[in-house]
Amino acid sequence: MATARTRPDPRKLTDDELELFHAFYLMRRGFDRALDAQLQRDDGISISELEVLMALVRSPGRRLRIRDLVDSTGWEKSRVSHQVTRMAARGFVERQECIEDRRASWIHLTGEGRHVVVRALPKHSATIRRVLFDALSPDQQEGLLGIAYAMNAAIDSEELAPPEESDD
Repeated sequence: MATARTRPDPRKLTDDELELFHAFYLMRRGFDRALDAQLQRDDGISISELEVLMALVRSPGRRLRIRDLVDSTGWEKSRVSHQVTRMAARGFVERQECIEDRRASWIHLTGEGRHVVVRALPKHSATIRRVLFDALSPDQQEGLLGIAYAMNAAIDSEELAPPEESDD
């Protein structure tokens, strides 16, 4: 009969947990950096610009309001506004009047913005394939998918949970 394992102090990580966290952190940051570096090198755009462009490409009429971009990216409103301003200066997006809500404006994908996406996606997808899919066996990919779902569910529940009280 298996004995119940005592639960470690939730405020401290074990050596094994620290090793896993560090490896995961380096992997996540390295993956983001590899994707951003490839986009900068090959297409002169950032991963943040591609994220906004992709949200617009997928949207009806290739336009969204700032609040929809906030929802899509998970960024703060000010970050989205600043990103859109920089992208408008580069000709990737344009602001358009929103007749339905005079306080809002539409962020519309321009022809140049669409051209950037069409040009960037094949190389970006190839980088994702090399760094993620080619590095893992099919079983590892399946395991990672399960891990991603479990972690996303934990993150979603964490965002809704009230902060814990400190014993200090």
